[in-house]
Formats: sequence, C-alpha cells, structure tokens
Amino acid sequence: MAASGEGASLPSPASGEDAHRRRVSYFYEPSIGDYYYGQGHPMKPHRIRMAHSLVVHYGLHRLLELSRPYPASEADIRRFHSDDYVAFLASATGNPGVLDPRAVKRFNVGEDCPVFDGLFPFCQASAGGSIGAAVKLNREDADITVNWAGGLHHAKKSEASGFCYVNDIVLAILELLKFHRRVLYIDIDVHHGDGVEEAFFTTNRVMTVSFHKYGDFFPGTGHISDVGSAEGRHYALNVPLSDGIDDATYRDLFQCIIKKVMEVYQPDVVVLQCGADSLAGDRLGCFNLSVKGHADCLRFLRSYNVPMMVLGGGGYTIRNVARCWCYETAVAVGIEPDNKLPYNDYYEYFGPDYSLHIQPKSVENLNTTKEVENIK
Repeated sequence: MAASGEGASLPSPASGEDAHRRRVSYFYEPSIGDYYYGQGHPMKPHRIRMAHSLVVHYGLHRLLELSRPYPASEADIRRFHSDDYVAFLASATGNPGVLDPRAVKRFNVGEDCPVFDGLFPFCQASAGGSIGAAVKLNREDADITVNWAGGLHHAKKSEASGFCYVNDIVLAILELLKFHRRVLYIDIDVHHGDGVEEAFFTTNRVMTVSFHKYGDFFPGTGHISDVGSAEGRHYALNVPLSDGIDDATYRDLFQCIIKKVMEVYQPDVVVLQCGADSLAGDRLGCFNLSVKGHADCLRFLRSYNVPMMVLGGGGYTIRNVARCWCYETAVAVGIEPDNKLPYNDYYEYFGPDYSLHIQPKSVENLNTTKEVENIK
C-alpha cells in the first residue's frame, strides 16, 4: 500500500527511550469504514478509515507490518459470548421487520445498539483483528500490535451495551492467556471498561485498570471500592474522575498508578484500550486531554518494553479520533510526526488548521489536588 505522492516524507525518529524501534503489527480491514450504525448515531466506523488514511499519508505504514484480519468465526466469538446471543447476532439483518421483539429486549439491541446492515461482519472484523493481534504476540512475531477497530469494552456475555456487541478485548485476552500467565488491561476511554472488568472480576490472571468519568455517567459502574472478588480481589482497579481533567493531572495520576501496578503485578503482556472520547471537545466525553496527553499513556507503557496490544474504543468527534489514533500509531513505532497534516482522503475534515494536534478547551478541571492525591 503506497503513500500518495503528496504525503509527508518519513518523520524523524523520536529521541531517547522512544527511539528504540519496536516490531509493530497493525491490523486493518479496508471495508470497516463502510459500516453505518444509522442516521444521527454517534458511533461512526468511518473514523477508523480516516485514521488509516492519515497513517498511510504520513508514510507510517512503511514502518509497520500491515495485516488484514481474518473474520472471527462464530466459534471464536462463543469463547466468551453465549451461544444464543451469537446465533442472534449472526442471523440479525438491518430489516427491523424480521426481528423478534423478545430477542431485541433480551439482547439489549435497539437505540444505542441498533441492528444495522452488516452488523455481524462488522463484529467479525473488529474481533478478528484483536484475536489476530493476540496471536501475533503469542507467537512473539511483534512487540506491539494495533487494532483501532477493537476496544469495544461494554459488550457483555449475553447482551450488547454502549454501542458494543462483541467484546473483542475479552476474546483477545482469552487468547493471550493461552501463552501468558498474567495480563494487564488498562482502559483510558472516558467510560468505565465494565464489560472487561466483569469478565475477569474473579481471576488474578487478568488485572483490569480503568480511568474514567464517574458519577451520573454511562455505564454508572467503576467505583473506587470495586476491586474484584474471590481470587480476583484487588485485581480490579478503578480510578473515578471528574469533568475537565487536563494533561498534567491525568499524566501524573496515570504514571503514579501504573508504575506501582507494573512493579507489583509484573504482567507478561499489556492490553491498552485507547478510547479517544477522553479527548478535549469530544461529542460525548467531558475530559480535556490533548492528543499528546492521551498518547503519553501509550508512550509511558511502551517504555517498559513489555509486549503490548493497543486497541481503539470510544471517540465521537471523529476528526480528533483520527488525529489521536494516527499519532498513537506513530508513538508505537517511535516516530514524531509533523504537526502539519499531509494531504489525505479526508483533508477537508481537519480544517481550518489542518494540524495533527488539538488545543485543550478553556474549561475548569473539577479534579482537585486533594481528590487526586486521595486516589493515589
């Protein structure tokens, strides 16, 4: 896949720890941007195609192993999800007239999680990328794997939730557990990573850490006192935050907590969910992170040199999602791209400044120093 002649020249390597090259395997299904949740729905798979276009026009694809995911089979998906739910998803069509109203209620599809044309192939592509990313790490064929179509952290065993139908993250972690004793899952989406936490709530082989907005906010879970149960007690960690958190506060908290987690838990592999709805100005989010501030989480984890899977997630101001995931792809390979965007297939989306980075908003950070210190 060649970059267009108008693409930027290859950016210079970042300095210091970041300059150490990693073998990065990047999963992308070219049809992913064609799926459509419906008129007015905030979840737009098109954002993944926009991010990919930036990756290519920056020339980053030359530094990656590009893989097209195999679609996850029904059997693959049943490793976590219930048989009847998978059968429903596989047979669902975009024609609402043929849907059983009882199934609609039972499996929680409808307004937030509509049954749209191509729903199951969309789920298969998302999950196939994350399972494929896990297999690459299991075989030690890559140091970092990336699947921006993954990260759908709200899906439950037998129901859809929060725009998510198949929990690709849980499926990927189950694959990783075949070869790794301990998996660390970290979630920086503005919403609590409830589906992943719930799936591994009673095991110590997976530790889940979620940084999220808490209080009168979907999905309503993720209190600081929710720590796991049985063998999993103290292996779920929740970091509840308030509106307006900025780069400096987030970075301080993230690095303090994750440093301790890495020392104590010593994971064999890390899975990072990079939901971009924690960025400033997100249509559904309420945090105030810049693209650089968001990517600092990935940069910090990368410095540990532990095998890592990097996934997408939420993100509803799609021009900023594309910016963020392109920049984080660059961070994964150890490159600092130019702030001036190369001409690309969706150039008009990025006006009027046509830059990679975004400015935080002038909003109050409601996370007081005292609250942040208490969380630590």
